[in-house]
Amino acid sequence: MNNKISYLLNTVRCVHRYSSVLTPKSSATTRKHILWIGRYRDPLGNVNFRKLLLNILPSLHGSSLRFVSQKTDVYSTGAEALVSEKASQSSLEVGKLDDAGSFKAKRAVDHSDPFFTSLQKCSCPCDALDLAAEAAVSIKHYTNALTMAWRLYKNLSEEQQRYERQLIFEHPAFVKLCQQLLRDARRMTRGDLVFSLHALVNLGVPQNTLLLQTLVRVCQEKLNQLDNRCISVLATTLAGMDKDKNVSALQAGLQLLVEQRISSIRDIFILQNVMKCLGKDAPVFLKKKLEMAVLREIDGLTFPNALRMFLVLAAMNYCSLPILNPCSKKIQENVHDVPFRQLILILEACHTVQYHNVKLFSALADYVHSTAYLWDKRQIILFLSACETLGFQPTELLDIFAEKVTEDPDFLNLKNLLTVLRVYSRLNHVPRVQKHLFFEILHSCLNKCLPQISNIELLKAVYSLGILGYLPQRALDELLQKDSKDELVLPDDPKEQNTMMLRCVKTCMELDSPSFTKPAFVPTENMSSLVSINLRKAQEALIQLLGDENMFLQNVHLPYKYHIDFEIRMDSDRKKVLPITATDDHPDSRVQRLAFLFAPVSAFCLGTTHPQGKLAMKKRHLNKLGYHVILIQNKKFQEMKNEDAVEFLKRKIYSEDAFSFPEATVQNNN
Repeated sequence: MNNKISYLLNTVRCVHRYSSVLTPKSSATTRKHILWIGRYRDPLGNVNFRKLLLNILPSLHGSSLRFVSQKTDVYSTGAEALVSEKASQSSLEVGKLDDAGSFKAKRAVDHSDPFFTSLQKCSCPCDALDLAAEAAVSIKHYTNALTMAWRLYKNLSEEQQRYERQLIFEHPAFVKLCQQLLRDARRMTRGDLVFSLHALVNLGVPQNTLLLQTLVRVCQEKLNQLDNRCISVLATTLAGMDKDKNVSALQAGLQLLVEQRISSIRDIFILQNVMKCLGKDAPVFLKKKLEMAVLREIDGLTFPNALRMFLVLAAMNYCSLPILNPCSKKIQENVHDVPFRQLILILEACHTVQYHNVKLFSALADYVHSTAYLWDKRQIILFLSACETLGFQPTELLDIFAEKVTEDPDFLNLKNLLTVLRVYSRLNHVPRVQKHLFFEILHSCLNKCLPQISNIELLKAVYSLGILGYLPQRALDELLQKDSKDELVLPDDPKEQNTMMLRCVKTCMELDSPSFTKPAFVPTENMSSLVSINLRKAQEALIQLLGDENMFLQNVHLPYKYHIDFEIRMDSDRKKVLPITATDDHPDSRVQRLAFLFAPVSAFCLGTTHPQGKLAMKKRHLNKLGYHVILIQNKKFQEMKNEDAVEFLKRKIYSEDAFSFPEATVQNNN
């Protein structure tokens, strides 16, 4: 009889709720309009709300609820907490008695229930809370109302979310809902438990609340009862929570559970959630197991999952080529469907896991280049900055962006200017068209920024332009003036990067000056006959080719702190290699000097032999000192057979290309 009366009351409430939904102006809507007109207030700043939701350190009369197993205190003080210690403990004890039974007797959502029918018609989070206040009679109603509130909340814009979050936290039904969740935490089904925790965390409920800590603790106890879907939701939730003792314990338990069940997880989306939750701290053997589990399902990989996989592997800091390669192919096939923000995240993920796929980067760059008219110039700067971090040179995009800068330079504030200078200097890119106008505009923008620029920013800007062979005279004068007066106060410089930049600027001033002439004699210092291990193969190949160690110098140090791996001297006709001693005894300006630089792959733009900024500057300066520079990627040289290495050096020494000077820079415009 009591059940019938309860059901009748529930039906009346739902009918009333349904009629109120059809009313043009509900209470929630009215509150929303009022709030949007008024000034935004942080809901956590509300004293009453803090008293109800936040854990307050115990006063003299306070008491605490201790989770003994994790040694974590969760405090509540009388009426200022959601529930008192006595109420929460008693509900937990009842939950223990009914836990197994309630779990086995899990009820599916009854779609004939008027509550759930009305819930589907809610249009904003407060509608779901209003419904919970008027018609909820079971924990299933409360948990579904909370989940619906979160689903409606996440579909709002960022600005709308701020205001709606305040409405939610100040809603009387939300406090009642939280109390109900805390009382019935142990009675919830596994799905209700993890989805409620997920919704509360993403709505922004503080993690140190009694409610969240209780739900986390109950998740620990019910961990073995979770199915794969619940594991996925819990993993996603934990990935967004800060580390504390309870969260860390739950994450450790989840890791053990995943190890046991990994063979039964066949859904890539669930695997991705688990991988993201475990993160970079997961043991290598578990990363391998997860990798194998993903590879089992790789044939069914969808484009959204391919996009997400890059971010997941970045979160794990794990480079899995068997996974990344098919994901990369899938992205290349659907590149026109990739949102711009995802383009940046893909490049950042590739940098994190050190995945260097030139075809993927080229496809992304070509797409941005072909749709450049759609993007804001600041967006293109972000993309170019991500490419620069990878050492990848998107030539066509850099050229078209330079044109945009010359057409409309007004967007170049100090931050954007420094980024543009860094990108073009590191990638050693001089625009093919209107290069002088491009650098003059950058110079002019730098002059405008001089009144507010900091010392370190000034140094970076002048250094970047100096790498490209351009000397910004006014900025340079100000930099040197600060340096001469000891006003160039640089921050902590443990790696001496700032000192190196200042030295390079002064070198550029001298060697890139139009008045500089090639010296008739360059003093050299042969530091040692010993060479590093990674140059021994080159040393042996030169001995085999030239017949004697006296035919070349090794480990040569020059003025301006430049260093050459090997130096060879030839006659004026470039037909014959001359002994070092003969040329030292009888200096001749007609003697040709060859400088061999065996550089790492990282000194070149990705997938090319195009030198990056610092190496290009060194090559240019060695040319000014009278050397013909031969750049060699040492890694590829080491992979050659001995006879191929000798033949390779022979071609480099006697070919005309060895004596060609680098392409023109912008230095002639000074």
